[in-house]
Amino acid sequence: MFEKLVCAFAALSTSMAAFAAGIEAASAERETVIVCPRKASALESFAAREVRRYVYVRTGELLPIVRSAGRADAVVVASKGDRALKPLTHDRDIEALVAQLGRDDYLVRTRDTKRGQRQVYLVGGSDVATLYAAYRFAEHLGVRFYLDGDVIPDKTIPLALPDLDERRSPLFELRGIQPFHDFPEGPDWWNADEYKAVVAQLPKLGMNFFGLHTYPNIEPTVWTGLAEDVGPDGSVKVSYSTRYFSTAMDLGWGFAKRPTSDYACGAAALFDRDDYGSDVMCGLTPQPSTPEGNNEVFNRTGAMFRDVFTLARKLGVKTCVGTETPLAVPGTVSGRLEERDKPVQDLYEGIFTRIMKTHPLDYYWFWTPEGWTWEDTTEAQVQRTVDDVLAARAAAKNVGAPFELATCGWVLGPQYDRAYLGKALPNDVNVSCISRAVGHDPVEPAFAEVEGRGKWAIPWLEDDPAMTSLQLWAGRMRRDARDALAYGCTGLMGIHWRTRILGPNVATLAQAAWDQTGWPEEKRDRSGPVGGVQVNSGIRDIGGTDDDPLYQTVRYSMKAYLFSAPNGRYRVTLHFTEPYHTAKDMRVMTVTIQGKTVLDGLDVYAEVGKDHALSFTFEDVEARDGRIEVAFAGGPDAPCVAGIVVEGAGHAERINCGGGTYKDYRADPPQSPPHPPADDFYRDWALHAFGAEVGKDAARGLSDVDGRLPRPTDWVHGPGGYVPDARSWDDVQKDYAFVDAFAALRPRVVGNGNIERFDYWLNNLEFLRATGRMKCVWHTYNAAIENVKAEENEAKKRRVARETALPRRIELIRAVEAAYGYLLGTVTTSGAMGTTANLEGHTFPGMLDKPGEELAQILGEPLPADAQLRETYEGPARLVVTAKRTCLGSAEPLALKVTLLDEIPLGAAAGGAVHWRALGEDAYRVKPLQLSARNTYRAEITAAEISGRDIEYYVEVVASGGKTIRWPASAPRINQTVVIAP
Repeated sequence: MFEKLVCAFAALSTSMAAFAAGIEAASAERETVIVCPRKASALESFAAREVRRYVYVRTGELLPIVRSAGRADAVVVASKGDRALKPLTHDRDIEALVAQLGRDDYLVRTRDTKRGQRQVYLVGGSDVATLYAAYRFAEHLGVRFYLDGDVIPDKTIPLALPDLDERRSPLFELRGIQPFHDFPEGPDWWNADEYKAVVAQLPKLGMNFFGLHTYPNIEPTVWTGLAEDVGPDGSVKVSYSTRYFSTAMDLGWGFAKRPTSDYACGAAALFDRDDYGSDVMCGLTPQPSTPEGNNEVFNRTGAMFRDVFTLARKLGVKTCVGTETPLAVPGTVSGRLEERDKPVQDLYEGIFTRIMKTHPLDYYWFWTPEGWTWEDTTEAQVQRTVDDVLAARAAAKNVGAPFELATCGWVLGPQYDRAYLGKALPNDVNVSCISRAVGHDPVEPAFAEVEGRGKWAIPWLEDDPAMTSLQLWAGRMRRDARDALAYGCTGLMGIHWRTRILGPNVATLAQAAWDQTGWPEEKRDRSGPVGGVQVNSGIRDIGGTDDDPLYQTVRYSMKAYLFSAPNGRYRVTLHFTEPYHTAKDMRVMTVTIQGKTVLDGLDVYAEVGKDHALSFTFEDVEARDGRIEVAFAGGPDAPCVAGIVVEGAGHAERINCGGGTYKDYRADPPQSPPHPPADDFYRDWALHAFGAEVGKDAARGLSDVDGRLPRPTDWVHGPGGYVPDARSWDDVQKDYAFVDAFAALRPRVVGNGNIERFDYWLNNLEFLRATGRMKCVWHTYNAAIENVKAEENEAKKRRVARETALPRRIELIRAVEAAYGYLLGTVTTSGAMGTTANLEGHTFPGMLDKPGEELAQILGEPLPADAQLRETYEGPARLVVTAKRTCLGSAEPLALKVTLLDEIPLGAAAGGAVHWRALGEDAYRVKPLQLSARNTYRAEITAAEISGRDIEYYVEVVASGGKTIRWPASAPRINQTVVIAP
């Protein structure tokens, strides 16, 4: 993807004051300049400043932005039709290429003149495409872009304009992300600065779409009501109780409220209040209880999205919000609809009127019911959804809505015809869906049957069952992008919650939206599951077997398992259990082996009930062409299988479906057909993230586990939960051998920025492994306490508890503390803060709190201190800045929120400040950090102080032991830079 990387670039410095005063002509003294047209649009001018920024951070030199190059070497930033491109009339080849550029196409081309000048042309078919060209040029300088911010390699480069020749066109009209609201790891905890920081990264990734889903009558992203209840400025007069997630609420998805001051291991320092959540909820958690409070949350949210979506529009990013369909009617307005002829249409007119008065918007989408994924949906139910969308379409026409409409959902359409909505709705309604099985299934093939409208595929950049774990899916992103293109999709977006931890997944999807050539050859000889997702039932006792761990996990919603086996005859054994349903006819399966039906109408619950083992063995199965295929189908819920054994002809293979290594069963293998390889991506990614000293070896280690990382987490009443693991840690730790191999590279990493990035990924890997061990230790504690409770004599029970259960409890506490320490080493975003909230409010109540109370009651006394999590932080001192703004509006201040993780008591830092200056100036100005609460500090550089200039800054704090720490880690040599946005 980045085959023409690097090459250097250098120039003489110039002061920002000259640029602030206006565009200047190049002087003969300057060797290299940036040319921006005299009548450049705001976005073209921004593109020129972005080129200057990235040249500066890579070379240390600040280039002047001028109207014409004169005799200097130049980077020319312009759009098709600009006068700055007049010299190209003498180069017919380039002139023809420019003339052919479409709206999103761009050209990056080096031209050497007869006078010895070297000129690099960054030319877009529109000013948005010109911005894409500027960022592509930055990539050639070695910069890499991700949702959480930029990666600037530590090693600077010298000056020489690179020899470039690229013409790029996107493969999809819309390319972007769909951050999902509901959990603290996602946008529920983003403030306006974090939203804007993410939005500003999208053009850098070549993306132009940002979409949000709204749970009906729960979340404030979209207000539902009547137009008469909307004020001139979009403020609402009548609303209902709503909220984003906060630590003060008991969420239905397994979360218990827990004040952040009770968080262990120093995590309390991450939060500035007990009821932590979105800024729009401040003072109104867990959710408002008065009409005024209800309105206030909606009005704050509307103001936030006005700010965010205005920036998105300036940067060429399309925005989208929406609700579920059929529309849910709030109780506050339902009584006022009885006398209306078209109540649903009237409500949509109210929704659209409020949006038009509140913030810009490009698309409004309607999410079909999630139950369509697994239910036997009727035609009448589907027709209600179609009627609802048609009512909304009429409403949009009546109010003159300036945005397009679309459908979305967990599936593209009902089970009897997944392409149905593409046939039933007018062609001006786009259709889209997220992939099934939380992304483990490929893109919906029925997209190929939809014609004459926009159709957007939305793969999963991560899944919520494994929310608290590292997930690497670069190869799967390539597969999904390839399939979406083959099906004629016009949009490619990724659904997600977190940001930094998804860097490889996001970058791979973004790249695949522009170019799918040059990928390594796929390996066709691998075996494994076709589709599906791993599920841990959390059930400890399985009936009818002594091999409980084999049946505690299943693979769900797979189409088949493929086995490589020498030609010959085999015995195939299938192990089943029903992990979820409590009634028959809910999961009825058909199983074929080598195309022959061996089980027809299998209903495990009807046979043996829930959580009970059931096995079938089939003899004389013939392997053909070195393959055996076991295929699954069924409904209404998808099939699942716990284990498969293939043995015979001198060959044996045993798979613990959905789980890890158990006895002679191997861990569930990666899916097959395989994802396209991503080795080339990881080589580039690791080189720029960690440096040449370890890049190649780090890439090899991570590409080997792409798509096949262990999954210690699962959906346990909610996202990212844990259950005890009955396997021995001696067996389980073999699944994590790659962690030590990666850690062994640490001494070779050079440069503060490289070290910070390497440590971030190492801590994620260590946390993954530590939680795997934590689960095994948890099981040993549960086994010990069950033995204790079996004792009838109270005195003996107390003694056995002290001798057996208490030591296991202490061992569990130490295992949790080890995992927690690694987790805190990954906290650089609000998403990682959300992971701590998940651990505290979702896992600890069942793992530590209730069992601890039970053990104390048996002992007849409080637990000793070493049987409880420590309160203090014991890791290295760190600064956390979750909102990494890289651009600001000309009237915006830079408002910084800085959190200190340190061993010292909360609020006891010796002192800290923000050091800032105009880009390239010599002297820094200093803004002291002001303590806000606990270990949270704030500082603001006002718009008047910035005065329209691009700036750079770093934060410095004196931590425990008098040690000085800085953010970013590469400062002051490479600082955080901020450019004035259009």
